[in-house]
Amino acid sequence: MLAELNELLGAAPERPDAGKFTLLRDTRTDGSFLVHHFLSFYLRAGCKVCFVALLQSFSHYNIVAQKLGVNLAAAKEQGQLVFLEGLQSCLDLLFGEEEQPGQPNPLQFVSRSTPELRALFDFVRVSLSAADSWKGPVLLVDDLSVLLSLGAAPVAVLDFIHYCRVYVCCQLKGNVVVLVHSNEDSEDEENELVVNSLCHHSDLILWAEGLATGFCKDVHGQIKIIKRLSLRQAAEQDLVQTYQYKIQDRNVSFFAPGLSAAVL
Repeated sequence: MLAELNELLGAAPERPDAGKFTLLRDTRTDGSFLVHHFLSFYLRAGCKVCFVALLQSFSHYNIVAQKLGVNLAAAKEQGQLVFLEGLQSCLDLLFGEEEQPGQPNPLQFVSRSTPELRALFDFVRVSLSAADSWKGPVLLVDDLSVLLSLGAAPVAVLDFIHYCRVYVCCQLKGNVVVLVHSNEDSEDEENELVVNSLCHHSDLILWAEGLATGFCKDVHGQIKIIKRLSLRQAAEQDLVQTYQYKIQDRNVSFFAPGLSAAVL
């Protein structure tokens, strides 16, 4: 959990938000540090977390989480964390691993002629339906762009997120956090369609961008924090704050543009 980012967002694990859809967006950089932050944040907050991990293995996330003071293996054993390892699910489909009765592969669309994400949504719904003694449920997806790469249509991806928002945010009063890659100069129109649609429906956008001037060892990128006030009240304008950041081994430091420690 990144304490400085919590301060910028006005968040605390003792009082997690409810009913919020947060979009993590990265351009010309790797925004995975934001995924690790929200994963550790909600686990520390005592929330039931369903983590759809499409990009890395469980061991990768667990190693980073331990640096942030969270043990994912213990959270799984206690039933607080439901972890879908997308890489393993795809291998099971490609190499003909038989499905367990009553437990369809959540990524079965990969081997279907008409890809749809109903099985993935059912996995999320079942995982979060019984929150037991945990606080509000949370869905975390890393990252949504992979679904497009696996053959899912943009409409199917947007439908999946819509149903997840309605179920988790509206019905269960939980939270949804999604990472998506974007490149405004890219010719990938399908990905940009998904990104723009998600931005329109987000309560909060954290947009990590690489520096326009290129690599710098003391400043790794900049992040825009966009609070979508207009989503709640049409007359309001969105609040946009811009910071630069530097990723360290166990932390990320944030500072106003041009005010890094190296410059001062």
